Amino acid sequence: MHVFIRTRCLQITAALASISLLAGCGLLSDDKGETAQKIVVGTTSAPSTLDPAAAWDGSWELYRNVYQTLLAFPTGAAKPQPDAAQNCEFTDSKSESYRCTLKKGLKFSNGEPLDAKAVKYSLDRIRTIAHKNGPKDLFGSLDKIETVDALTVVFHLKAPDATFPFVLGSPAASLVAPKEYPADKARESDKIVGSGPYVLQSYKEGSEAVLTKNESYTGFANRKNDAVTIRYFAESKKMVDALKNKEIDATYRGLSASEITDLQSPESHNAGVQVVENTGAEIRYLVFNPQDPQVNKLPVRKAIAQVIDRGTLVAKVYQGTAEPLYSMVPKGVVGHKTPFYDVYGHADVAKAKKILKDAGITQPVELTFWYTTDRYGASTADEFTEIKRQLDESGLFKITLRGQPWKTFQEGYKSGQYPVFGRGWFPDFPDPDNFIAPFVGKENAVGTPYEPNEILTDLLPNSRRESDRSAGAKQFEQAQAIFAQDVRLLPLWQGKLYVAAREDIAGAERSLDPQTAMQMWEMYRKTSW
Repeated sequence: MHVFIRTRCLQITAALASISLLAGCGLLSDDKGETAQKIVVGTTSAPSTLDPAAAWDGSWELYRNVYQTLLAFPTGAAKPQPDAAQNCEFTDSKSESYRCTLKKGLKFSNGEPLDAKAVKYSLDRIRTIAHKNGPKDLFGSLDKIETVDALTVVFHLKAPDATFPFVLGSPAASLVAPKEYPADKARESDKIVGSGPYVLQSYKEGSEAVLTKNESYTGFANRKNDAVTIRYFAESKKMVDALKNKEIDATYRGLSASEITDLQSPESHNAGVQVVENTGAEIRYLVFNPQDPQVNKLPVRKAIAQVIDRGTLVAKVYQGTAEPLYSMVPKGVVGHKTPFYDVYGHADVAKAKKILKDAGITQPVELTFWYTTDRYGASTADEFTEIKRQLDESGLFKITLRGQPWKTFQEGYKSGQYPVFGRGWFPDFPDPDNFIAPFVGKENAVGTPYEPNEILTDLLPNSRRESDRSAGAKQFEQAQAIFAQDVRLLPLWQGKLYVAAREDIAGAERSLDPQTAMQMWEMYRKTSW
């Protein structure tokens, strides 16, 4: 495995933490109120597993609230801040040795000490297990972990990597209790033993997770409620109905464009619903699998890139809740350029036809496009229907659509079954590296080996020598240009993030961290108006 692999799930800078509250504010006269603060949140993004060694997906939403990490990203932070660690720093000028000192007296919810050995155990098991759906690739630059004493741990890297602290601040580096989690296999359990802001009191797969305040937690989170119940919905319509009917207090993940528009309407406002709009770095893209004989032909991939009309796609399906994207690095992120527009310009069927004809392809290309039915919201099916319409109407393609639930879909693309499939990306950490590195290497986030030599051996390693992350902008710009020439990935759109909540809920505007995970502790029920 190449050491410069990275993957998944960013709010990139403080600018990306710019949030506008569109309705209902209010202040607490008493933060706790007279009774216990309990919040119910709905989402369509249910965990695929409760073991952080086996998940690199929306499961992080839950992990952020129940597991602790050495570092973390409080709302608005562009750089990782201490959480379980007292402090962390590079101890050399080359960014190859990173030392963390833990806070004293930390414990997991089962009473085990959270010390340097527990940190080493937690992160070593991720690499030992090497779960195909896990975050092992995020630790590609890590060579070994040394425990200096009970509270000091040193990470020795294979090569300079100024982004390593960002990895430690992501849920990929969740710390687990050694006695509860096997060293060589994923834990199969409906329980979690962590040291985060909340304890998982009960869990029903696909239904709900009940979180209560962890009384022994010591970290950055200032909890403004005592308990949170997360309800998982298979359909966003039922989730919206539950919000309107006051069965849940807030929603996040999975709202369709029409549902967002409806929730922003005067009628919904009058019915006591507020919507928080968050400028985000969530992206959607297509992945081309070169194992397929048709997709393996570069002219076929280029022709698809030439036909798809992002403007029409966004206007018809997303109704102002997204914007066209012409690079894997989204707008607002250091180094963002528009190489797919620079190369292909506006959608042009005639140009696409010439690309195919020059390659000796004169018959419509038949392909199957796959998407997940329950990960990114109800609009995904409409999105792929529109993509099919555009490609079919060009006369150059015959597209068949197939949808699968996330767990089945994930197994399929990881095993190389799909010629073309759609993915979403929520950043792992706030750095442009996280929009390039995860998609390259023999093993990568999308399961299709892609080894562009210049990116792997020059651009990424050189960018990681820069502690000033903006100094690596030129390398990221060059990598984006290579992506546009190879067309192994086709960016489609960049979305905004929305939290809808009852008007008596405060803190929704602070509830999303720079990794777009919901910080449940920020929300609370107002007790006076």
